[in-house]
Amino acid sequence: MKLVFATNNVHKLEEIKQMLGDPYTLVSLKEIQCFDDIPEEQDTLEGNALQKARYIHERYGIDCFADDTGLEIEALDMAPGVYSARYAGTDHNSEANMKKVLSQMNGVTNRKARFRTVIALIINRKEYLFEGIVNGHILPSPKGDSGFGYDPIFQPEGFAQSFAEMNLADKNKISHRGRAVEKLCIFLKNREDKHGSN
Repeated sequence: MKLVFATNNVHKLEEIKQMLGDPYTLVSLKEIQCFDDIPEEQDTLEGNALQKARYIHERYGIDCFADDTGLEIEALDMAPGVYSARYAGTDHNSEANMKKVLSQMNGVTNRKARFRTVIALIINRKEYLFEGIVNGHILPSPKGDSGFGYDPIFQPEGFAQSFAEMNLADKNKISHRGRAVEKLCIFLKNREDKHGSN
C-alpha cells in the first residue's frame, strides 16, 4: 500500500518508515514533486494535521497522512503546544526553542510535561485521527545528541535517559509519535484484512 507522508522532516520520515515496516511504501513529498510550504495555520494539533493532509489530498488526489506534535508543559499552561516548532520566533530552530523553554522553567519545581502527536489520515476520501501521548518531565539542561526538537530536554516517565540519549528503536517503542503510528498501523492492518488493500 502506497501512502504519502506530508512532511519535509527527514527525521520524522525515517522514524515512521521504521515503524510502518514492509507492507507499506511510504512516499515523501519530494517523491511526489511537492515542494510547497504546506500551511499550518490552525490553533490545535488536530487542526494542523488535518490542514496538511487535506492540502496534499486535494492537490494530488493521493491517500496520505500528516502529523503535528506539541510539547505541552504543565507549568507553562501547556505551552509551547501547537507553537512548539516556532516557539522562539524562528521556524524550526530547536536550539532557540529549547533555550526559551529552559529559561522559562528556570527555578520552576513542577517540571511535568508531555509530548502529544496527532496523525490525520485521509484514505478513500475519509478522514481519521490518531493520538499518541507520552508523559515525562523537563530536564534542567540538555542531555544526549540523538533525536531532534526538544528531545534533549525531555525525559519520559519511568526512564533515566532523555529522548536524545535513546537509540531510535527504543525511542519508537515508547514515543508519542510511536504510539500514534501504532494506532495508525493497527487501523490500516484491520482495514486491509477487512477490505483488501487498494
